[in-house]
Amino acid sequence: MVTRENPTPDETGQTSDTVDAVLDVVARSAPEIREGLPGRRVAHGEENPSGETQMAADVFADELLCERISEIENVGVYASEEREEGIDVGNGLSVCVDPLDGSSNLKPNAAMGTIVAIYDDDLPATGRDIVAAAYVLYGATTTMVTAREKTDTVTEYVIHPDGNYQVVHEELSLPDDPTVYGFGGRVPHWVEEFREFVESIESDPSMKLRYGGAMIGDVNQVLTYGGIFGYPTLGNAPEGKLRVQFEGYPVGYIVETAGGASSDGHQSLLDVEKDELHARTPVYVGNRELIDDLESYMADRD
Repeated sequence: MVTRENPTPDETGQTSDTVDAVLDVVARSAPEIREGLPGRRVAHGEENPSGETQMAADVFADELLCERISEIENVGVYASEEREEGIDVGNGLSVCVDPLDGSSNLKPNAAMGTIVAIYDDDLPATGRDIVAAAYVLYGATTTMVTAREKTDTVTEYVIHPDGNYQVVHEELSLPDDPTVYGFGGRVPHWVEEFREFVESIESDPSMKLRYGGAMIGDVNQVLTYGGIFGYPTLGNAPEGKLRVQFEGYPVGYIVETAGGASSDGHQSLLDVEKDELHARTPVYVGNRELIDDLESYMADRD
């Protein structure tokens, strides 16, 4: 895998302009995605490459973003969690999208999101190839959180119904005193080392459970209040559930840029290497001390 470690000034400017354009398209498309949800809360009748039943809203969001991102100059590949392979659309950066994170929350009308990772390399890339990552959260309001190599900061925007958006928090960082936690997977399938770690978290009266079934909603809780989120290695699924290219890398990049830490249980998510576009990985993100504790517990599994 080749990474351009010393881009020319023209390449740097071109990359920045492309990142601007991708994030702008995602933000301005978010109200249309949100408005398109009410009539698409039904199964599409097919499975995505990860074996999950697609909702009509998944397909709608994917097609909308694919059409718009593919038209951006200096985007070379568009890849989606809903598609088997990436689509060659030109020459330049690779854009990976989870069009509707947490679409199972459509039925109970709970929070969902869109996740975007922009890589300066061919796919599958690594977390160290990311030049920007972002997620949109469709909650009580629609917001977008971005992290960029250019600024090395995390910014939160509120997105208005007309597609315009404005900064609400600059240089967003995790609070020093964590207060929330949320973990996925069925408890009977948790490995013993992870179960012991969770017991240590639950024994702390300052920590509160926050888990909503859409990763982006849970990660946003961690960014807001400090804490830890994880979808762990499981006895029946050692690699967990989340896709590293579409979820693990971008979320790890955002949280690390915000002063937190990420891990697959042993190393930063950004150092995980997989050779398949839809490969999975355990995901843990949050305050550094909590991630360090988690890795100490998981080290006993080695």
